[in-house]
Parts: sequence; structure tokens; C-alpha cells
Amino acid sequence: MLLENQHTEFKSSFNDAVIETVSAFVNTKGGKVYIGVDDLGQPIPNFSIGKESIQNWINEIKNKTQPGIITDIEPLIIQGKEIICVSVHEFPIKPVAFKGRYYQRVNGANHQLSSQEVADLHLKTYSSSWDYYPSPHYDMDSISLDKVAQFIDLANQIREVKIQDEPLKVLRKFELVKNDNQIANACHLLFSKNEVFDATISIGRFASETSIKDSLVVRTDLFNEVDITLAFLKKHINKNYIITGDPQRKEKWEYPLEALREIVINMVVHRNYQSAGDAIIKIYDTKIEFYNPGKLENGLTIADLQAGTYTSYARNRKVADIFREAGIIEKYGSGIQRITNAFISYGLQEPVFEEFQNGFRVTVFNNSNNNTNNLGINEGLNEGLNEGLNEGLNEGLNSMLTAIIHNPGIQAKQLSDILGARPLKTIERQIKSLTDKGHIERKGSKKTGGYWKVKN
Repeated sequence: MLLENQHTEFKSSFNDAVIETVSAFVNTKGGKVYIGVDDLGQPIPNFSIGKESIQNWINEIKNKTQPGIITDIEPLIIQGKEIICVSVHEFPIKPVAFKGRYYQRVNGANHQLSSQEVADLHLKTYSSSWDYYPSPHYDMDSISLDKVAQFIDLANQIREVKIQDEPLKVLRKFELVKNDNQIANACHLLFSKNEVFDATISIGRFASETSIKDSLVVRTDLFNEVDITLAFLKKHINKNYIITGDPQRKEKWEYPLEALREIVINMVVHRNYQSAGDAIIKIYDTKIEFYNPGKLENGLTIADLQAGTYTSYARNRKVADIFREAGIIEKYGSGIQRITNAFISYGLQEPVFEEFQNGFRVTVFNNSNNNTNNLGINEGLNEGLNEGLNEGLNEGLNSMLTAIIHNPGIQAKQLSDILGARPLKTIERQIKSLTDKGHIERKGSKKTGGYWKVKN
């Protein structure tokens, strides 16, 4: 049984809608239009094909498309009735227009391309991308050769054959500077000595949807953007200390840092830098949202990303190439799976990937919904409670010490709440024990109750 999908469409008769769909197919991955059937693919009554119909349709499709499309049209017999199948393959030179408009097949429907999407599709035809082309606004005077030298140092750390050339020659070899000293758009993004407004990332730490605690606007070269963004994220997420028998405490962040780094790098590499919008990161108590201008391309779907059943195409090929040379990314196309696997391994919910407001959004969640209190004890600390200090502390003293490590300045009443309503007399007895053993010390006056912290 036939079904309409990304590569199949049903039409009751031949008309301009058929040609529009054909043009969308050739701009994507090809497809077939069945004519003479209803929406369920069943033959319709009274559909007839004249002697000259097929040749006339072939000519009409060719005349109404630019470049002209030559189609394969053949009659088929379904349930004893004759219908028509129009078949086309992906066209090598894109995009193809129908009556001056451009379409692609997206999620089983014809999507009219914007002028920006038309330009991007044309560049892909020639295995190129926007960041390869000369910048109309910037020149060599805006480029920091010191930053290029830093890139060379990074690349040489992983290269078997070291780069020996001076920075300007390296830029030429990587086609980031043209013969007439014009710089490519990627060169500006990667090595600008000034603020890069095209690459603005707005980051905020939110107390609620409308209340912001801290914010940062990042407008620097792409290498530094990754580092600055990650530093701000680390500033505003929790870090737990796991008490073990080892001399040093183990650290566990609220989110897997390698996955956050992968998300930020993907934002930088795959962003649509021709969009006027900013990349936006919102940090909440329970989640972080990463929004990037630029939707998925080439008919790629969220399901394809999650399944890994796709061939990746970098929107900014030069940026991606330079990041790979520097060892920041390894290869195209596996980032989504690595991010998902990192969160699952960390015991957290899988991230949510979605197309959102002409862009792409990733939302990641911590384990706050599983917390037993509101003072920040989570999975990392619970692991610590079970590990033990191996210093003569029982489980009760160990859990007490872990809570104080994670919440410096905590008072006895709060400790009672955080440790499952442990009686205050028990709390006071355990505090005295930890104090006598030299693990903690009182700060503040006894009259006000004071507070407790780990002794240095």
C-alpha cells in the first residue's frame, strides 16, 4: 500500500501543484508523484489519459521549471485502473525554480524557500558555504595574527606533521585569505581582533522566567566564545564533593561538562551567522536552554539526528575545518548521540532537541526533581554518603559532614531539615563529634546559633 511521505505524493489530476511538488523533490532527494489517485492512494473514477497527455506533461514540466526538468512519466495499473507515476531524481545543480519560486520537500510537504535558503542551497551545490566567501565588511587590518599563532599551537599539539609556516601564510593555505588579501567570512569569525557582533551569544542565569540574576553578552572570536561561555555555565551550576576514602575529594558537576561543551561547540559551528538574531542560553534552577539561529537543513529531522541515520553537512564548512584542525571537534555527525549518551550515563534525563522560532533549541535537565530537599543535596552527594570516609566516621557523621561541605554556612536547624528531620539533639551530638575530631568548626556566636563549616 502506497503512503504519502517525504518522497511520495498523491494527486487526482495533473496541474501546477504537481509541478511544484516535482520541483521540491529535485531540490531535495527526489521522489514520485502519483496522478489519478485520492489522498489514500486509491484510484479515482473517471480518470483518463489522452494519447498526447504524457508528452504534453513532460513538456509543461520542462517549460515551467528553471533549469528545465526532464521527468520520467509512466502509466501504472492499480486495482485494475490506470494511473500515472511521475519520477524525478535529485537535481545536481540547485535550486530549481517553479514559476520563479523555489521549494524543498520538508516533512512530507512542500516548503517555499526564503532568499537566504536559496543562497545556501546554491552554495551547497558547489560544495561551498557562506563562511568560505570574502567578507564585504572586514579586511586584514581587523585580524589578529597572534590569535592565528595560537591556533597553530593548538593544531601542532595533535598533528604528526607540524605547521611551520608563519600565520599569514597559514591563512592563505586554509583559504581564509584570498589572493587579493580579502578575508573570508570564517577568518573574521575565527580571528577578529575586535568584537564580533555577528557571533553574539546572550547568556542569563534566571531565578524565574522573568527574573534574571546574572547575565553576560559574548562578542568575541569563536575560539574564545567557547571558553567564555563554558566558564559562565560552570559559574552558575552546582558542583558536589563526593567523600571517599581517597586523600582528595571527588568532584561531580550538576551536568556532564563534556556534554555541555559539545552543545556549545555545536552552537558555534552550526549557527546561521547570516541571521540577525543572537544565540541565547538560559540557565534555570532545573534546566538549561540553548537556542541557536538556523533550522535543520537538507530535509534533516530531529528523528534523523537522534537515530544517527544521516549524513552530516556543516553549515559553516571553513569554521568546522579549523575547529577540527585544532582538535576541538573530531568529526561531523556524532555530536547529538554523544550528548545524549553523556546525560544517560550521568543518570539524567535525555536532552530535548527541537526546532524553535527559526532556530534550533536544546534543553537539558538536572536531577532536581528527584531531590529530597531544597538545599542542593543530589546524586553526587548521595553517592558520597554511601562511600564513607574510612576515617572512623559512621554513616550518620559522614552524611552530616557531606551536607556541611555542600552547604557552607549551614545552621543546625537547616541540617535537621536536610537530613530527613533528624532530631536536633542528634544533630547537636554529631556536630560535637565532628568538631572534636577536627572536621568542622563553629562560625558566629553561640547566642544566635552560629553556623558550621568544614575546617581548613
